[in-house]
Parts: sequence; C-alpha cells; structure tokens
Amino acid sequence: MPGAAGTPQRMADEGADGGRTLAGRYELRRLIGRGGMGLVWEASDAVLGRSVAVKEVRFPATVSDDERQLLCQRTLREARAAARFDHPRMTTVHDVVEEDGKPWIVMQHVRSRPLSEIVKNDGPLPPHVVARIGIDVLDALTAAHAAGVLHRDVKPANVLIDDDGHACLTDFGIAMASGDPSITTDGVLLGSPSYMSPERARGDDLTPASDLWSLGATLYYAAEGRPAFDGGGAMATLVAVTTADPRPMSQTGPLPEILLSLLAKQPGERPTAEQACESLRAIASGERAQAAAREPVRTTPAPAERPLATPPTDDRIERVDFAQLAQLAASTATVTGGLAANAARKAVRTAATRAAERSAQRTTSAEPRVSEHRQPDRRGPQRSDIEGRDIEGRDIERRPERSALRRVRHWLGVSLVVVLVTLVVIAGLVAFAAYELVTHL
Repeated sequence: MPGAAGTPQRMADEGADGGRTLAGRYELRRLIGRGGMGLVWEASDAVLGRSVAVKEVRFPATVSDDERQLLCQRTLREARAAARFDHPRMTTVHDVVEEDGKPWIVMQHVRSRPLSEIVKNDGPLPPHVVARIGIDVLDALTAAHAAGVLHRDVKPANVLIDDDGHACLTDFGIAMASGDPSITTDGVLLGSPSYMSPERARGDDLTPASDLWSLGATLYYAAEGRPAFDGGGAMATLVAVTTADPRPMSQTGPLPEILLSLLAKQPGERPTAEQACESLRAIASGERAQAAAREPVRTTPAPAERPLATPPTDDRIERVDFAQLAQLAASTATVTGGLAANAARKAVRTAATRAAERSAQRTTSAEPRVSEHRQPDRRGPQRSDIEGRDIEGRDIERRPERSALRRVRHWLGVSLVVVLVTLVVIAGLVAFAAYELVTHL
C-alpha cells in the first residue's frame, strides 16, 4: 500500500494472517513483500509439499463497493486464464482461492528480488544488464501476446530478478484486472501512472505495443534510477505521459536509442518485439557485457527478520477522477499563459528599448548644424519650432524619431497578437486533452 511504513506495529498488523491456512491447503508462513495491490506471502502447499507464493489482493480504499466487487470478479477470471501459461520467464499461477471476499492468487515461488528494490537499494544498472533484463521480459511478453493476452501493468515492481540475474515477469492476470478502465463504474482509472502507456491513459484500445511502452519505461527506470515521467502527482504524470518527452537520459551509447523508441507516443512508431529484442541482444552481447556476465546482479532475498521496505513510487496505485483532471487543466492553462505573457512583455520592452536607442542615434546624426557665425536662438520654442522649422524657416529633419515610434507601436502590436494567439492555442490544447481523458476514463 502506498506510503505504508515498515514499523513493527504495521508489520504486526499485516502479519496477523501468518499461520493461517487457505482452502485447507496453503499455510501462510511469512510476509515477503507488499505493493500497491496487496501482500505477498511465502506459503506451503500441504498437498504437493512445495513452497509457493500467495498474493493477497487488496484493492485501494478509494474504490467503491461496486467497483471492488467487479475488480474481484475480473481478477479471479483473468488469474484463472493466466494459469494456463507455463513459461520460464513468467511466474506460473498454480491456483486461485476466494476467501474473505477477496482473491488469493497462488503462484510459483521464485527466490528473487523485484527490479524496483534492486535499483532503489543498489542504484542504476549497467546498460548490458538492463538489456539482458529487457530480453527476458520481452521473451515472456512475446509468449503472452502470441496467446492473445496483454499484461497491461509491466513495471519494475512486477519484474523479478533471480540469483542468476535473469528476469521473470509476474502478476499476469492480476495486472489485467486492475488496469482495465472498463471495470469501474464512475469513470476512474487505477494503476501506476509512470508506467501507463499514452493510449491506456487516454482510454484507447490496447495492443501489444502498449506492453512494449511500459517495458521501455521500466528499463528506463533500471538504467537511470528514476522514472521517465513523474509529474509529482497522478494527473500531472498522466499529462506528461501523453504530451511530454521523456526526461533526458544520462546514459550514452545505443541503450537510450532503443528505450526512447519504445517510449514513442504513437503505437505505430514503436519497434516490434522482434526489433527491440534484436537491439537489446546487440547491447547485451558487447565485449563489456561478456566480461561482466560472470558477475550476476546481487539478488539474494532479504532475510526474514529485516522489515519490508516501503513500496517504491513506481508501485503506487492511483485513482484519477474528473475533478482532478479539470483542476489540472485549469492550473496548466493559467501557468502556461502567465509564462507566455511574461515572455512577450519582456520581448516588447527589449524591442522598445532598442528602437529608442536607434532613434536617438539617428536624430543626433540628422540634427541641423548651427552656423559658427550665428548663435542659436535661446528664447524657447516658437510656433515655427513646433511645426518642424527653425527661426529662419529652414526644415528640421524629424523622420527618424517618427519612424522609431512607429516601430515600437508595430512590435508592441505584433507581440500582443502573438501572446493572444498563444494563449488561445494553449487553452484549446488543454481543453482537448482534458476532454479526451475524461471521455475515455
């Protein structure tokens, strides 16, 4: 659960089910993990005499009772469908149990650590290690897509790394249920915003390319140690996912190229799974990768006595509603419009200052010379002076000054028009984005 602290009291409350037996068969031993959608227990299968992992699905407190019931039904159905998969890069679903009005998913127990925990504790990973993880996850996704199944929630917390450094993708079925916006009843979207594809954030139909986008965001996190998109809140992050470019990467070489191509906004602009796998293999098979392959990533599971860490930000489950969207759209328009207006005013002031300086220079150079034998009239301005003539009726050149004033007025008018057009365009884009998100949520 987001923001939960690993205090002794908290652990005592969460570990209260330790020793409990589910369906007369699965004995819960100890709590080994928790995330945005529930708890993970190490358990013993009394029938087959093997160790298993049991995920206790807990839905966010923000969902209504009707939504909770629909989520539970969809989770059970999709988890049972995922049980037919048997792939070395997926955690196999052995059984599904419903008790206390919530699902319990019995899965293969993989001695591993989540990628999110590894990066959080050890820092960003080398490019060849990131590439190797990407190849393993792509292997799992390719098998699932071939069977017509989308994961819909690929993220660092759902990628497990074993002691040999290989990756295993988990939460098939559970992710499909929790990420499907059609299961809600009042236009809300549940999930981890930093790893939702743009089309999922918009409520469009999902394709295998949607999982590839989430994989790109996951590998970006592994390489950089931070999400590619993080606006500080659910709505700001979703807007960044749909409209902004990923944050610049500090990495050099071929890794940023393939990751940024996976993060393309339009599904058709992303590489296929085969193309992405080929690029990642080239990175992983480099000389540096061969030298480092003998040193697997440290993935020794945490000892039982160590308190579970607070879930990383990538595992949080957010709920987005219309009020948040409208508020964000209004604040975005205000801030962006204010910045544009300030920039325009600064440009106008700069142009006016430069025009005045040029006018003064031209006026000085065009000023009529006074004869050395005649002293200038010092009686003050006469009518003839105001009309543009000197005392003796000669014309005085004043055109540069009038020209400079016209330039100032011209640039002022152009700048104001540019500001108004910019504000109208920004308001239109924000309104369109808000409409698209609201109508599809």
